[in-house]
Amino acid sequence: MKRIIFAFTIMLMSGNFLFAQDKIFTKTGTINFDASGEMETIAAVNKKATCVVDTKTGNMEFAVLMKAFTFEKALMEEHFNENYVESDTYPKATFKGKIDNLSDIKFATDGTYNANISGDLTIHGVTKATTAKGTFTVKGGKVTGTSNFKVLLSDYKISIPSVVAANISKEATITVDVSLDPLN
Repeated sequence: MKRIIFAFTIMLMSGNFLFAQDKIFTKTGTINFDASGEMETIAAVNKKATCVVDTKTGNMEFAVLMKAFTFEKALMEEHFNENYVESDTYPKATFKGKIDNLSDIKFATDGTYNANISGDLTIHGVTKATTAKGTFTVKGGKVTGTSNFKVLLSDYKISIPSVVAANISKEATITVDVSLDPLN
């Protein structure tokens, strides 16, 4: 898995991200997933999300390995990977987009800034245009970012069998929390 994260990082750095001094980065971002239904809590966390933000252009990219999501119950994790997101066939989710209101965010000045983010979210091999609100907080030169948005599982061709329909929400809440360091 370290090789995959390393290879992805190299790919990000060699593509649109040629000038590293304007980039901030993490490979330990946290993504929470919650698709709890009426009958059961279906939630997971992934603390290995990779994210790069270009503070000059507003371009940003995320990559998340699906098998890195951990659930409270091992059986849920197995069903998530095998039956719903098919992690062997679709090993990662990605987001490639930009900060639409980049001029409102001062990455060199302490403060909390609201961000409008748009781009393409790919899950389960399906790419959909997505928008989300986010927040960047700058404190002492350190940048953190958060976001919270919802996705319809059916938009990404994730089917829920009728026998467990009450256990799983048709809409998942995705929560993002990243602490970003300069990419050297």
